[in-house]
Amino acid sequence: MSSAPRAAEIPGPVLVIGCGLVGTSIALALTRAGVAVHLRDVLPQNARTAEMLGAGTLAEPETVALVVVAVPPDYVAEVVADALGEWADAVVTDVASVKHPPLQSLADADTPGLERYVGSHPMAGSERSGPTAASETLFEGRAWAVTPHAAAAPDAVELVRELGRTTGATVVEMPTDEHDFAVARVSHLPQVMSVLTAARLHGGPSDHLALAGQGLRDVTRIAASDPGLWRQILHANRLPLVELLRGVRDDLDELLDGMERSQVIEDVLGRGVSGTRLIPGKHGEEAAPLLATVFVQVPDQPGELGRLFRDTGESGVNIEDLRIDHDLGRPVGIAEIAVRSERAEDLTSALTDRGWTAYL
Repeated sequence: MSSAPRAAEIPGPVLVIGCGLVGTSIALALTRAGVAVHLRDVLPQNARTAEMLGAGTLAEPETVALVVVAVPPDYVAEVVADALGEWADAVVTDVASVKHPPLQSLADADTPGLERYVGSHPMAGSERSGPTAASETLFEGRAWAVTPHAAAAPDAVELVRELGRTTGATVVEMPTDEHDFAVARVSHLPQVMSVLTAARLHGGPSDHLALAGQGLRDVTRIAASDPGLWRQILHANRLPLVELLRGVRDDLDELLDGMERSQVIEDVLGRGVSGTRLIPGKHGEEAAPLLATVFVQVPDQPGELGRLFRDTGESGVNIEDLRIDHDLGRPVGIAEIAVRSERAEDLTSALTDRGWTAYL
């Protein structure tokens, strides 16, 4: 169940150009908040689908306060320039995952109205694409980067901040070049590593894949994303990404050298462990708490998952994360309940006392 929408402070209609996953999700969130939204897309079927989902109207607006450009990276600068020219009083933002190249293109072209352009980037998405994958809650609790440039008007920056807040996101402000290196580290590099892992599945015997578990699914899930879109993203942000990939190559060389010589490789593995501890936790925690996983066998029957949640709640231990894997060949699933490490024994004992098969 989604939370109550935040009252928007956007003074007028919004035009969303591009009705894919992100554009339609933004339109749905704004509509939920009471903002009048107009929709455009070069693919008429996308725009019609977004309208049928309740994201807005295809009617041409007479005026707009804000234009949100949600198109693939190769077209951002062109569409932003057109929007600045068409709507002389509107603020224009784009939500592409790379910020410096389109800004540089607009500045090099001496684009009129550049003071009304402020880039932004919601850190939310899915391996699915298109308007049917959209959700009005996609951005709730997620970071939304706002990347002002030196010539941006203060009121334009504030309106783009308000866009992020209205969707339920947490606004983070940073320069364009810093943003691009940040997303290379936390988004684009993981995408590449997921793709490389999934690519190694080709050519293997089918009985190897019969052993696949949740770990493989976790690592390869985002590799199913649209290759055409990711080609554009990786090309646009290639310089920061190349620098990070060189670091990965150094780690691989160290790992390979150690394995070939049967030497200790704990340094590489240890850096991975320490890196996971740097990832911010929920509720604004600067770092995620140390977690432990409690494994619970769950019969594949109606009501069993609800009973597990009830019994976990009665134990007084908070669930930090949860995933479910299937136990091959048996009518049970394995619930993997992540809890703070100091409470793992408490939860295991509590569930065992209630008849569950639970273990660390």
